[in-house]
Order: sequence, then structure tokens, then C-alpha cells
Amino acid sequence: MTFRHRYDMGIVGNCAYVAHVDSKARVVWMCLPRFDSCAVFGHLLDRERGGQLAVESVEHPRATRQDYVWNTNVLVTTIDAPDGSFRVIDCAPRFRQFGRAFKPLMLVRKIEPISGTPRVRIVCRPRGGWGTVEPQTYVQSNHLRYDLDGEIVRLNTNVPLSYVVAETPFVLSEKKYLILTFGAPLERALEDTAEEYVRRTVDYWRRWVETCAIGRFYQQQVIRSALVLKLHQFEDTGAIIASATTSLPEYPESGRNWDYRFCWLRDAHFTLTAFNRIGQFEEMKRFAQFIENIAASSNASHYPPVVRIDGDRSLPESIVPLRGYDGTGNVRVGNAAADQVQNDIYGQIIYALLKLYVDERFPREPRATSKRLISTLLGIIDRCLDQPDASLWEFRELTRRHCYTGLCHWVGAKSAQKIARELDDREMRRSATRLTVRSERLIEACYDADVGAYMQEPGSRDVDASALQLVILNYLEPQSERAARHVAVLEERLLVGGGLMHRYTHADDFGVPTSAFLICSFWYVETLAAMGRIEAALRELETLLGYANGLGLFSEDVDPRTGSQWGNFPQTYSHVGLINAVLRITSKIEYPEFY
Repeated sequence: MTFRHRYDMGIVGNCAYVAHVDSKARVVWMCLPRFDSCAVFGHLLDRERGGQLAVESVEHPRATRQDYVWNTNVLVTTIDAPDGSFRVIDCAPRFRQFGRAFKPLMLVRKIEPISGTPRVRIVCRPRGGWGTVEPQTYVQSNHLRYDLDGEIVRLNTNVPLSYVVAETPFVLSEKKYLILTFGAPLERALEDTAEEYVRRTVDYWRRWVETCAIGRFYQQQVIRSALVLKLHQFEDTGAIIASATTSLPEYPESGRNWDYRFCWLRDAHFTLTAFNRIGQFEEMKRFAQFIENIAASSNASHYPPVVRIDGDRSLPESIVPLRGYDGTGNVRVGNAAADQVQNDIYGQIIYALLKLYVDERFPREPRATSKRLISTLLGIIDRCLDQPDASLWEFRELTRRHCYTGLCHWVGAKSAQKIARELDDREMRRSATRLTVRSERLIEACYDADVGAYMQEPGSRDVDASALQLVILNYLEPQSERAARHVAVLEERLLVGGGLMHRYTHADDFGVPTSAFLICSFWYVETLAAMGRIEAALRELETLLGYANGLGLFSEDVDPRTGSQWGNFPQTYSHVGLINAVLRITSKIEYPEFY
């Protein structure tokens, strides 16, 4: 298989923002001051008007390479050109200071010559208003000040400012530093600050990795996935976004260009399961508290499936005037899914909060405060259990009585039964038991005895990969004959080779999808492991790992014909899937310590 397209870039971040840096040392995507703000650098979606912050080799590079500093989110881009080679170290400062996490809106870029006499130029072109606002640029005593209609970006550097303004090439004969700040000016010495912040950030990430409970089995891949997941948590509120990008298409000219810079409540139980399995309880508590706050502040009949990172429910979707990735257009800001009915989220919220009740490592106080929330959620499930919805695939025009939604009702009800036992709440337990029975009826109505599998909805002939969760969540006993037949049907209809699985193959609002969804492919690995098909699970996992880019980062989608990455990047859902799949396999096997 020839891989024709992989996102050739890495990310840095500090739980306040994320920046994408490509293999030519260009910052091609960076939204400030938050994940869901306008792009200050948006070259990724418009090469002319998007803006960038680049360290360019004057000579065309012979080779480039990107690596992360070991066990960190500090990125190193090495460029080898005919006149010499150099590296750019990118760091979003994050470390403990005065007993708190220090995470300024600052990007540190350290430029080091390696050999020869490379000539480089600095290109700094911030933009506002999605490419419509060019800055007023002011040369200050030791930095450049860019005014974007009242939002201030500053570039502090020991490169002559005249060179930066005119984008003039110069010989890189010594270390140079760029410190970009948003809002607040830099009020410390440039070189010392850059060196200190890089060193302390490296130390922070290595200590964080040391606190993760990650075994030797595919350890490197799980560590990288955990680091990616951590970068996508907005620490201020605990929200975790699906991705830091918008409108990277699921495949070319598909129209499936979505803004993923928001927090989906449904992702909660997958994400919290991954965090819990690697022993990261602080992140888990923050996310659980965010979900609890969103649910508690919603009305008693309907919760939004997706919210902004500050909990705001307003996500109006619009098209902005950028050319789009590779000129494909349709750059969307906001997400109309926020207005959809997605009834699967209620059971998933209960499941996500279950750990607060059954894990003794969590304090008991939150249990009492969220008791009312659990009862409210059960009441919503009671009213919506038989209603059609858009469910997890967020169909824009299609509504169905989804099997997956019924499964989530069942998971929520079963979780509420456990919570009720912990609280000794007989009324909650009776309510949860009734809903368990009702949700089982809906799920079983989706079973097609002639086919031997659970369909997408009662009476449908369509299947989708979310039905793998029937095995993963133990609705179907993994070793049972029914589970084996069910999975065999999904394999026959949805697998496309190369370890890849479609989410579904029937037409939706945009036609028949052609790309494979990586989270579904990782669900398949997890399902195989749950069923005891360990050799198959390992084989499929090893194949899937080959779709990562050179830094071990996964997109949302893969083109089965070419193995190319598509969709928003990196995608937290894919990395959550990797973690959960690896750890499910680990739980089923014993492997040598030297593995």
C-alpha cells in the first residue's frame, strides 16, 4: 500500500492552546486565546490569507524530520539544506509555579544551527477575523507588535527586527529565539526565559508521564496518545475537545468538513475510561466536573450534545471566507450538531460519573451533590427512550430509533443501579431497573434473527460499527455464540481490509461515506480482545498503528484505498480508541516483562 497523504506535522500545547507545526518549521494552525477562537495562524486552511509563523530555509531542504523530545510535548523540527542544517525547538510553556500550573499564551521557538552556514528567514504573518484582518505592525525597542483589531500579538526575538519585518534572509551562525505572546508582553530577558521555559516544560511532561500507569505493552504508542489527549483538555474548565482543527475534510470534496474545537458529552465515558486506565485521576475529575456542571445547568428535558469549552451552548455554524484545506472550501466555524437531539448522551453521562461512586479513590462529597443529577438523567431517559434521534453519527436529516442509543440507555440504567446501591437509594434503584428492562426491549427489537446481528434500528437492514459496543460494554457476553455471529456480520459488511472499518456503508445526508473511521477500527480491536481473539486483535492493532504519521499522531479518518489520513487532526477519539484497545488486550493476556 502506498501512503499518499499523511498530515506531515506535529502539535505543541499547554492545555490553554494548541499549535500545529509542519515539517518545514511553519506554525500553520494556531487559535488564540482559546481552542475555539479565530486562527491567528491559519495557513493550513488558506495558504495566502491564513497567516503563518515560519522559520524558512532559503535553500530548498534536502530532508526534514520531526521528533518529540522524549516523553514530552516539546517538538523538534530538523531541516537539512544544501548550505547547512538547523533545528527548531517548539515549546508551549507549561510547568508548576507557585503551586499552580503555569500555562501562558506563549510559544517559544529556539533555532539552533547544526552544520554548515544555513541561511534562513523569519516569516511572521498573524491574521484576524478568519483571514480578513491584516495587522497594524509596530516596531518596538525589542519586539514587533501586531494589532489585530484590538487583539495584540507580540514577537520577541534576537533576530534583527528589520529582517523579520522585511522577511530578509540571514545566516544562522548562532542560536536565535522567537517568543510569541498573545495579550501580555514579555517582561523578562529573552534568551534566559526561552531556555528556562523549554527546560522546565520538558521536566514537567516527563514527570507527568511518570505518573501514568502504563505498562510495557505498546508503551510508546500509549504514552504518545496520553500526551495528545492531555493537550486537548482545556484546563480552565476541564473540557476536552475532539480536535483543535476545523474543516479538515473526511475525504476530498466530500462536504464533510466539521468544526471539532468543542466538547462532545458523549465522548465522556470513552475518555474517562482511558484516563482512568492510565491512572490519571486529576484529568478525569476535571472532565467529570465539567460534564456535571453542564448537565446541572441544563433544563430537565434536553441537554446539548456538544458545548463550547466554557460550557456555552451557542455554536451557530457558518462558512468563513477561507479557501479550505488544499483549496477544497467549506471552512466551517461552529457546529449545528449542538441543536440536534442525541439521546444517547444521557446514559453516557451517568456512566461517566459512575467512577465517582464506586472508586474509593474519589472523595465522597461529589456523590451526594450529584445524586439529584442522576435522578434527573434517569427521568429524561424515561421520557425519550423510544424517541428517534440523530445519535452518535449526528445525521443532519435522518432520525432513527438507534440501537446504539438504546445501548446507552441500558448502560446508564445499569450504572444508576450501581450508584443506587452505593447511596442505598431504593427509589433510584427501582427506576433504574425499570429502564434497564425497557432499554433491553429496544435493543432486542433491533436484532435480526435471519441475519444474526443487531441492526441500526428496529426493522432496518443497515448495520453500523457502534454495534461493536454491545460486546465491549458487555451487553452481549463476549464468549457467546450470539456475540460471535453478530461480530461476523459486522466484519463481513463493514471491514475493508488493512485493519480498517467503516462506521456504516449506507447513504446519509452527504451520500455514501468512503473513508474509514479510525475509532471504529480501534473498537474492532477492543471487541476482538474482549472475545478472546487475541492473535487477531494484535494483528489488527499492528496494522492500525501503521496509519499514524511519523510522530505517532492519528487523524479521524483513513482512505482505505491509499492509507491516507483525512479528517481533523490529531483526533482525540482515535487516540482514546488506541489506549482503550491496547489496555483491553493487556487485560486479557500475560506477556513477558521484556516485551
